[in-house]
Amino acid sequence: MALDLDLRKLRYFVAVAEELHFGRAAERLHIAQPVLSRQIKALESELKVQLFARDKRATELTSAGRQLLSDAVPLLASAEATRRRLARAAGGTETFAIGFMPGLIVTGAVRELSRRYPHLSVEVVRTGWSDQTEVIHDGRVDVGYVRMPLDRHGLRTRNLLTEPRVAVLPADHPYAHKGVLSVNDLADEHLLQDPDAVPEWRDIATELSAEAPADRQRTPPPTLTVEEKLENVAAGRGVVILPLSTASYYTRPDVTHVEISDIAPSQVCLAWASSRRSPLIHEFAAIAAEHDATGHDATGHDATGHDATGHRQ
Repeated sequence: MALDLDLRKLRYFVAVAEELHFGRAAERLHIAQPVLSRQIKALESELKVQLFARDKRATELTSAGRQLLSDAVPLLASAEATRRRLARAAGGTETFAIGFMPGLIVTGAVRELSRRYPHLSVEVVRTGWSDQTEVIHDGRVDVGYVRMPLDRHGLRTRNLLTEPRVAVLPADHPYAHKGVLSVNDLADEHLLQDPDAVPEWRDIATELSAEAPADRQRTPPPTLTVEEKLENVAAGRGVVILPLSTASYYTRPDVTHVEISDIAPSQVCLAWASSRRSPLIHEFAAIAAEHDATGHDATGHDATGHDATGHRQ
């Protein structure tokens, strides 16, 4: 028997599932709490399952509720993506939107796509670590240049390139003029990013050690943009580890970057929603594979004459 899911009720369900509180969910949805309660009961009746275990003290998801939450989030994102694409199509101009992470240069691939399809409006959207996949799922972009690791659920990816990662330090740091660093050299530094993004540092970091004094134990910082990270580095508040292309792109006199010899490289992929079947996506993936998004030429030098370690030749 076919099941027709009401997207509005699914949105209500997701709000309650994320808040685990009907009052807060109702405020978030800008509806009255009794209305929300009736809609959730109606959804449970339609699905013939109990989604929440409720008592006077708490609201919890049942096993069926946890399963529906897992399925509902990508389903709602897909519906929103369809709405966005329809809105763009209704504008009368066929568009193709490309997301890209800081430091990556997509101009060559964009120009080639535009050359092949002169009447196609090609748009670019700058993304970050926190939304690089979100913009794909919700339809803001058709494809995205992404940096691993990420959750590949609901996505297809194509490997494009790998590049070194470097330590970004204040210009007056003792290691600023060192040719190459080991990750062990950074064990006593404060990392201005999520430690899980740099497991090699996380596993040896002094400040994350259980034996570290309380005044040395620091919690991970909130998500920062590249620009915010560099401001904090320049102010001497810590260091960051970035892909070489990102560090090279955001050159400034009060910070410098040094190669790290024993850390995994940054993997760049092109990603798109696995539900999409557009031939244009696959054509662009092939184009992207032919254009180096780091800005380095075939000899490994960028437009300023620096090599892949950031040094001038």
